[in-house]
Parts: sequence; C-alpha cells; structure tokens
Amino acid sequence: MDAGSLSSVSASKTKSRCPLQEQFLQKRNSRENLDRFIPNRSAMDMDYAHYMLTEGRKGKENPAVNSPSREAYRKQLAETFNMNRTRILAFKNKPPTSVEAIPNDFSSSVHQQAKTAKPRRYIPQTSERTLDAPDLVDDYYLNLLDWGSSNILSIALGSTVYLWDASDGATSELVTIDEENGPVTSVKWAPDGRHIALGLNNSDVQLWDTTANRLLRTMRGGHRSRVGALDWNNHILTTGGMDGQIINNDVRVRSPIVDTYQGHHQEVCGLKWSASGQQLASGGNDNLLHIWDRSMASSNSSTEWLHRLEDHTAAVKALAWCPFQGNLLASGGGGGDRSIKFWNTHTGACLNSIDTGSQVCALLWNKNERELLSSHGFTKNQLTLWKYPSMVKTAELTGHTSRVLFMAQSPDGCTVASAAGDETLRFWNVFGTPEVAKPAPKANPEPFAHLNRIR
Repeated sequence: MDAGSLSSVSASKTKSRCPLQEQFLQKRNSRENLDRFIPNRSAMDMDYAHYMLTEGRKGKENPAVNSPSREAYRKQLAETFNMNRTRILAFKNKPPTSVEAIPNDFSSSVHQQAKTAKPRRYIPQTSERTLDAPDLVDDYYLNLLDWGSSNILSIALGSTVYLWDASDGATSELVTIDEENGPVTSVKWAPDGRHIALGLNNSDVQLWDTTANRLLRTMRGGHRSRVGALDWNNHILTTGGMDGQIINNDVRVRSPIVDTYQGHHQEVCGLKWSASGQQLASGGNDNLLHIWDRSMASSNSSTEWLHRLEDHTAAVKALAWCPFQGNLLASGGGGGDRSIKFWNTHTGACLNSIDTGSQVCALLWNKNERELLSSHGFTKNQLTLWKYPSMVKTAELTGHTSRVLFMAQSPDGCTVASAAGDETLRFWNVFGTPEVAKPAPKANPEPFAHLNRIR
C-alpha cells in the first residue's frame, strides 16, 4: 500500500480514538470533582484539636523545665488517654485512585504507530553524476532523451545518437546521421529495450536494433517536415511532426501507416500513450491538448479526437500519465502559460491547475509515491518535486544553468536523468529507493518428495 493510504489510515485511527478521550475527561471533571479536599468531621476529635491549637502549642513554643518524674508521668498520661495522636484531619473513606489522562492501550497504540510510521525520505539536493552533452540542440519542441527498459540511456547530440549503459557507465555511438538529413529530432525506445526509433529533421523515421547495431528500416512519406515527437504502443510507433500530423505506424508490415490523427495545425511536440494503450495524449505549439481514443481510430480517414482541450495559453509539450490512476493526465505549458494542469481524460474535465512561475519543459510521475516531478526554464532552470494531490513543493533541485528541456526515468523508477541547454546531462536520486517486497513464504514441501512416485 502506498504511503498516502497509510497516512490516511493512521489519521482515521487517531481520529476515531480522540472523541472517546474527550468524553472520558469531561465525565471526570463534571461529576467526580477530584480536585476538592473535604474532611470527614465524624472522624475528628474536636476537643483534642481545640486543646492542641490553644494550650498544647504553648509547651512546644515555650517549653518548661520539668523534673524526670513529672515528664514520665506526662508520657504515661498521654498513652493512657490516647493523646499522642498526630493526625488531626482524617478521611472516612480512602481517596479515589488516580486516573490516567491517556489509557494504556491508546498510548501503546500511538507509540506503535510512531514506531511503524514511514520515515521522511531524504532527497539529495545535488546531482549524483554530471556528464557532458556537447552539441545538444537547445530546442523546446524536440525530444532528445529516453531511458529504455534494458537500463540504457539514449541521447541525441546534434546528428549523433549515443547510448549510455547505466549498469557500468559504458558509452557507445549508435549512429551519426548525414548533414542533409539531420540533426536527430527525437528518440524513443521500444518496450523491449532493444529497438529504438529515431525521428529526423528531414521527416524520416528510422528503426534500429541496438544489440546488433543495425538499421532495420527507414519510414518515409508520412510527414512533410521534421519529426519531433515519438511514442510506442506495443508494435505501433506513433509519430508527430512539424506538419501537425500524428501517424500510427505498424512497424511489422511493409506499408506501416495504419491511422492518421489530424487536429493540430502547428508542430506536435508532445506524445504519450496511456498505460492501457487505449488513449493517446498529444500537445502542440498551437496551445492545444488532444485526447485520442484508440478504438475510434480509422485507416480510411483521419480520426476525430475524443477531447480537444484549449485551457493552456502556450505550447503543450510536457505530458505524463499517472501510474496509479489510469484516466489522470498531467500536462505542462510553455513560457506564456507556466502551468501544470490535471485532467480526467474520460470526461475531459480539468481537475486542477498550478502556476509554477516558469516554463514547464517535462513532467514525470514517481512510480513509488504520489509525487510529480517537473523541469523548468527561466529563471531558476530547476527540477521541482510536488506532492500529489496537494501540489505542495517537496524539493527544488538546482544545478543546471539553462532550461531543463528533457527528463527520463530509470526502469526501476528511482533515478531521473535531465538534459539542459547548458549541454550537461545530470542524474538525480529524487524518487528514492522502492521498498523491497517481502519474499513469499515457502510452501511446505510435500512429504517424501525426494522419493520416486509409485505409479
């Protein structure tokens, strides 16, 4: 269970116990009046008390010199008449036992909750590692960084695509595109972590096998200008171009184009399929955000959008589907908008909008906690971690000296790589380490399992 649910559960437990505690304290104060001290007159010897208050104290304050025989007689007289008492005021009944302000079971449960409460995660404020990224194109509308399921990071620097193996830090060059076709304008790993798609400035899309370092195919003719956005939906590669078109390509067949989405009239700079593969979100330089339904796709004509959302006032590039709620989408606006908006993609309703104060370049959800990470441009060029749904800032990570254009998340969801216009690639341990699941208890072995069965 996640921490949000844990906090809500513990809060409900505390809340349920507090009213009982208040009722208990009110009853004690209103009826028992334990703070009053009332003596029992029937247990007092008033004559002896009067004597001790008047005549008896004279001997103590001004003691007279008595002979030994007179002193012995006085002691004997006191013992005979029981006059050696020192307790003047007495209770008839024993005083009530003290009552604990907090019952033992409640205090122990609170102590147990405190012991089991999840400690606050430490978030390093500096990057773990910084790598040079020379010739990184400083273009808001491109997508030049991706982290594959095989734990290999791909980054396009000018016309060259490099692969960085996160397991051992090894770097290799995949391909350098010719000047007339480059630079590379987008990169996206296939789900298998082996194949990668490259969008080029000349409108071509290439598919590479990274293990064999071999070009598998080049898809041409779908777009009329550069391809700056890519995303995969199983074997379907979706491409978005400067021409405003969105195309679904089935990479298994000779003629790959199977669907065309037309709704943007300027460059498509953001593309993200939902985890279910049923909905596609697209953002463009026309300030529009579209939600497309896969079941409505048509190969005969351009597909109509499910929702056309016009709330942003600048380009919509940053898109991120929520990992714990399938119909929740976060989108970020450019420099003229500066907001993060949350959408119910079933209804098209805007659930919330937060003004971040700067250009939103990329968004990533934490896979292990209810958190959202955003990267920004001027003025701080920072990464901001938000708690969802309160959208309280948990941390601000600084270090880049130019706008943080691209972010990618490691396969385990813990580490985030960011690339900026300052031509550096930084790695942040911002999402922490996921809790290790307890191993399932081993089943009891079958008796005599080591012996051959009798057929």
